[in-house]
Amino acid sequence: LSSQKKFDEIKKANQAAAKKLVEDQFSSSSEDDDEDAEVKQGKILAKTFTIYTSQTDGDASELERTRQYMNEAFQSGAMTCLICIASVKRNQAVWSCCGCFCIFHLVCIQKWAKDSLFLVSSPLTDDDFGKKDYPWPCPKCRFEYKRSETPSRYYCYCGKVENPTVDPWLVPHSCGQICEREFKPSCGHKCLLLCHPGPCPPCPKMVTTTCHCKKAKPVPRRCSAKEWSCRLPCGRTLLCGQHTCENACHAGDCQPCPRVSKQLCICGRQAAERLCASPQWQCDRVCGKPLPCGNHTCEQVCHAGPCGDCPRSGKRACPCEKSKFTLPCTEDVPTCGDSCDKILECGIHRCSQRCHRGPCEICRQEVEKQCRCGKHTKRMPCHKPYLCETKCTKIRDCQKHQCRRKCCSGNCPPCDQVCGRTLGCRNHKCPSGCHRGSCNPCPETVDVKCNCGKTVIKVPCGRERTIKPPKCKQLCSRPPTCHHSTQEKHYCHFGRCPPCRQSCQKTLACGHLCPVSCHDEALVKQTGLHQSAGPWEQPSEPAFIQTALPCPPCEVPIPVECLGQHEVSPLPCHSANPYSCKRFCGRLLDCQNHTCMKECHYVTKLNSSADGKKPGLECSQCEEECSKPRPSGCPHRCVLPCHPGDCPPCLQMLKIKCHCKLSVLYIECLKLTCADLKEKELLISCKNQCPKELPCGHRCKEVCHSGSCPLNCSQKVKLRCLCKRLKKEIQCSKIQEGQVSLECDALCKEMKRKAAEIKEAEAKAAIEEEKRRQQAELEAFENRLKGRRKNKKRKDEVEVEQSSWQKYKNFIMLPMFGVAVVMV
Repeated sequence: LSSQKKFDEIKKANQAAAKKLVEDQFSSSSEDDDEDAEVKQGKILAKTFTIYTSQTDGDASELERTRQYMNEAFQSGAMTCLICIASVKRNQAVWSCCGCFCIFHLVCIQKWAKDSLFLVSSPLTDDDFGKKDYPWPCPKCRFEYKRSETPSRYYCYCGKVENPTVDPWLVPHSCGQICEREFKPSCGHKCLLLCHPGPCPPCPKMVTTTCHCKKAKPVPRRCSAKEWSCRLPCGRTLLCGQHTCENACHAGDCQPCPRVSKQLCICGRQAAERLCASPQWQCDRVCGKPLPCGNHTCEQVCHAGPCGDCPRSGKRACPCEKSKFTLPCTEDVPTCGDSCDKILECGIHRCSQRCHRGPCEICRQEVEKQCRCGKHTKRMPCHKPYLCETKCTKIRDCQKHQCRRKCCSGNCPPCDQVCGRTLGCRNHKCPSGCHRGSCNPCPETVDVKCNCGKTVIKVPCGRERTIKPPKCKQLCSRPPTCHHSTQEKHYCHFGRCPPCRQSCQKTLACGHLCPVSCHDEALVKQTGLHQSAGPWEQPSEPAFIQTALPCPPCEVPIPVECLGQHEVSPLPCHSANPYSCKRFCGRLLDCQNHTCMKECHYVTKLNSSADGKKPGLECSQCEEECSKPRPSGCPHRCVLPCHPGDCPPCLQMLKIKCHCKLSVLYIECLKLTCADLKEKELLISCKNQCPKELPCGHRCKEVCHSGSCPLNCSQKVKLRCLCKRLKKEIQCSKIQEGQVSLECDALCKEMKRKAAEIKEAEAKAAIEEEKRRQQAELEAFENRLKGRRKNKKRKDEVEVEQSSWQKYKNFIMLPMFGVAVVMV
C-alpha cells in the first residue's frame, strides 16, 4: 500500500509538471494572448501620442519613425543587444545611442567602451598615454563618445529618472513623463511625447513666419515646416550686379547668374561669350609684352596689372649661391669654381664637386651602417639602406602572433592577419584584422520570413533561431484540399490550413444544394481504441481522424399546402408531405350558416369543376336550430331548423303596455317590427289622457304618449301680491316662466305702515311692563333687608288682584285692530 501511494504521488507530480511545461510553451504563441497584447500595445501607444496629436488635430503622419521604434520595444525579440546578441528585457538596465538610437545592455556597453579605449591606447608610449582623451565608438553607427561619456548609470530614454520602475502600462524602460528633450535642429521647443525610444518627431507647434524672400505676409505654420516658399520670383540682385534672381522664392543664397554675355579676358586681348556669373577669365596666350630691360618679353600667361621687372636684372647668384654677380640681363651667370658644398640626400655629407648647374649626385661615400634592428653593422655606400636578415620575435599588439618582420626597429606594425574568430551570431567569422579583446558585433542582418516569404523582418544575425516569424497580412496561397475550387480567405500561416467553412454546395438527391459548412475534412474523435497498460500510464488524448461526412438531410423550405387547404407552410425538403394544420375544417355546410368543425382533413372533390371550398363527404352534417338574427324588436325564434335563405315572417301576438303603463295592448309581432317610429307611437298608445303630473302640479292634458310631457301648462291659477290683498287669474305656464308678477298698490303700503306702528306700540308697552315688575321686586327685596316694624302690627293691605282680561286686553285688541284695518 505504501509503495502504491508513493507511485501515485510521483505520477501526479510528473503529470502536473508536464502539463505546466506544455502550457508554458503554447501560452506565448496563442492567438488570444497576441490579440490582448496588441490591444494593450495600441492603448499605450495612443496614450504616448495623445499630447502630440492634440497639437496636430489628430495628424500622426510624422510619428511613423517613432512608432516603429516603439513597436520594436514591445515585440518580443525585436530589441537585441548587438554586443551579446541577446534579447533586451524589460527589467534589464539599458543604454541608448544618441546617434542611431540602438539599445544595448548597460553592462555590455560599459565593457565595449573599456575594451575600445584599451585597444586605442595600447600602442601609445608612456609619454603619450593619458595626454589625450581618446573616444570610443558606438558598436552600430560608430558615433564617437568621449571617455567621460561612458555610461555608468541606468536612466530612462529622456534621462530624467534613474532606474525607472517596470510598469506593464508604459513603454519598456520609460518613466511615463513628458519627454521634454529639445528638438533637432533646435527651435526653442521641447518634445511633447511621453518618454519614448527613438528620435523625437518634428516640432508640432504653430508659429507665424514669412517666406524666404520676405515678400508674402506671415502665416501660421508648423514649427518643423516653418520655412516655406511663396512661389513668387526671388528678385534679389545676383553677384554679377546686373541681373536679378528669377527663380521662385527659395532658401539660402541665389544660384549663379545663368545668363550669357560677351566678356573680355584679363589681358583684354580676347572676347568670348561666357556665363555672367564668372566674368573674370584667362586666355591661353602668353603676355609677350616687352619688359623694361628692352631685351626680353613677359612670359606670363594672360594676367592683370603690370608685367614687373626683368627676372634676369639685378644681382644674381651662382649655382652654389656662394658668389653674386651684376651682369646684363643678356648674359648667363657663370660658375664660381668653388666647391658645391650642398647637403646631399643622405642629410649627412656634402657635395664635393665644383660649383655646377643641375642637381647634385647621390652620396657614394662609404660609412659603417647599423641595421634597423641594431644587431648588425656593415661598411657600405651611404645612399644604400642596410637591412639584416634577422626576423623580429616580438608579439604584436594582438598578443597572438609574432612580428616576423626582417630587421624590425621595435615598433612592430599591427597584425596583418585576419581575426577569423567565430562571432556571437555563430554564423560568421570576424573579418577584421587580428586584435585583442572581443570582436565587433556581426554587421550582417538576416531575413526572417513568414511561410509565403512576402513578409520579411530584418534581425541581427544570430537571432533568427529564437525570434518568432512575423505575422503576414497576405492571403494564404495554398490550393484547397476539399472539393471547392477556391479556399476561404485567410492570412498566411505555418502548418495546416484551418478547416474550410464555405458552404458545401453539393447537389443533393432532391436537386437542392447542400447549404451546411464544408464537411470533406471533418475531425471525428475515436475513443476506446487504446487500453492503458497500467496505472502508471497517463491517459491518452482522444484520437481524431479526418474523414468526409455525408451531407445532412435537405432543410430547404418547400411551400406545402395543408390537407384542408387552409395555409401554405414551408417544410424541410426531406419531410415535405401534406399535413394537417390542426385547425377546424371551416368549409361552409349546405345550410349556408355553419362551417365544418372537424380538424383539418382531406376532402374528396365530387366534381372536378366544383369550388375547392365546398364541403365533401368527409365533412360533418349540420344539426343545429336556425340561429339567424331576427328583425329588430322580434323576441321569437325561427320555427324552422337551420336552413338557407331568409326566415318566414313572425305572426305571434305581443303583450305590451301602453306609453302611460296603465293599459295592456295585444299587437302582432310583424306589425310592430315593420312599423316606423310614427306608426309605433300610435300602436302603443291607449288613446286616454296622460296621467302624469307636470312640474307645476297639474295633470298633463295630452293623449297617452311616449317621452316627457310638454311643459306649457294651459290651466289658469290665482296670483296674489306680497301682502295677499290683491289677486288675479293667469295661465300657469306664464307664471312658471316668470313673465307675469302682481305688485302691491298704495293701500297695501298704508296698511303695512299702520301694522308696523301697532307692532312698535306693543313693543313699548311690553318694555314698560317689564320695568314695573323689576321695580316691584326691588322694593320687596329692600323691605326684607330693613326688618323694621317687627313689633308693629302689620297693616292688612288687601291687594286687588287683576283679572286675566285686564292683564292681556292690550295684547289681544291691538292685533285684532290691525287685522280689521287690513281687511278694510
